[in-house]
Amino acid sequence: MESSRLFSTILFLYTIILSINSINCTENDNDLVTDQAALFVFGDSLFDVGNNNYINTTTRSNFFPYGQTFFKFPTGRVSDGRLITDFIAEKAWLPLIPPNLQPGNSNSQLTYGVNFASAGAGALVETFPGMVIDLGTQLNSFKNVEKSLRSALGDEEAKKIFARAVYMFSIGSNDLFFPLVANSSLFQSNTKERFVDFVIGNTTSVLEELYKMGGRKFGFLNMGAYECAPPSLLLDPANIGSCSKPVAELINLHNKKFPDALNRLQRELSGFRYALHDYHTSLLDRINNPSKYGFKVGQMGCCGSGQFRGINTCGGRMGQSYELCENVNDYLFFDSSHLTEKAHQQIAELVWSGPPNVTGPYNLKALFELN
Repeated sequence: MESSRLFSTILFLYTIILSINSINCTENDNDLVTDQAALFVFGDSLFDVGNNNYINTTTRSNFFPYGQTFFKFPTGRVSDGRLITDFIAEKAWLPLIPPNLQPGNSNSQLTYGVNFASAGAGALVETFPGMVIDLGTQLNSFKNVEKSLRSALGDEEAKKIFARAVYMFSIGSNDLFFPLVANSSLFQSNTKERFVDFVIGNTTSVLEELYKMGGRKFGFLNMGAYECAPPSLLLDPANIGSCSKPVAELINLHNKKFPDALNRLQRELSGFRYALHDYHTSLLDRINNPSKYGFKVGQMGCCGSGQFRGINTCGGRMGQSYELCENVNDYLFFDSSHLTEKAHQQIAELVWSGPPNVTGPYNLKALFELN
């Protein structure tokens, strides 16, 4: 616990130092008010920058070798270094966006945004219950931040912050995986199509709530090609090394339906704008053609155990032994399911400035520039 507090303190100080040249602000009678669009982050392990450090869960990554590349110590990010949202914040001239549960977050810091994501989280409360911060709870935490900023800055200034802000999401993959590894009455009592509708419905309900609170600009990644991630290659004992068809079926259903849901929101909600990155395509191409993107290995984790290092024992998780690669930059995946910092940076570039067939109808750069 003491080491966790030390890591949090060091990261907090590091964030301030890294950010000092990127802050453009004006003084307000109540607090520090930024002229830059804030970034509020929701989701799962793809975006979790350390919230799970502060909850009672085994779904943590606050130990070596996580964090070894950039931070030189584990921050709770499920990678060797920075995540996609860290690179997005940098491109938007924002400081590193802190985890919501990090002690000491001030209102002035929160005017630049806050990260609510939790590794293992889903849009459904039934996904890994009691171990994660589900999307609905993340929304409630945002409401607390909103209340705090309205109280500190006044309704008018707070309203400007929430209207200018970009709200970024990575959610749903854990909802689709959970029924494959645990009993899920919701999954078993519905068709796959209906189950995916529940996942998307819970997500859009949160978007509608954020819209009511002033949110207008939203960024998303569709479901990545996790049917071909190292753990999925081990699911069928008769076809070790093959992408998982059951996983692919659920992912493809979600990726087919989710754009329709976003189009509906854009039609029904005046001023609703969004960026949707085709993460499935960008990840699958790197898995199948790693050398094209500067990797040597696309279907094996740098850290883990078993074939393809597809068993998530990285860092001795659950007291188990693990293997660690010599050069993390050779690998697309850092552990069994999560990407390296190098890969995150590449994906962030596509999210930030990709053309409409890659990230559309807006990209993140356009959303941040949109008034």
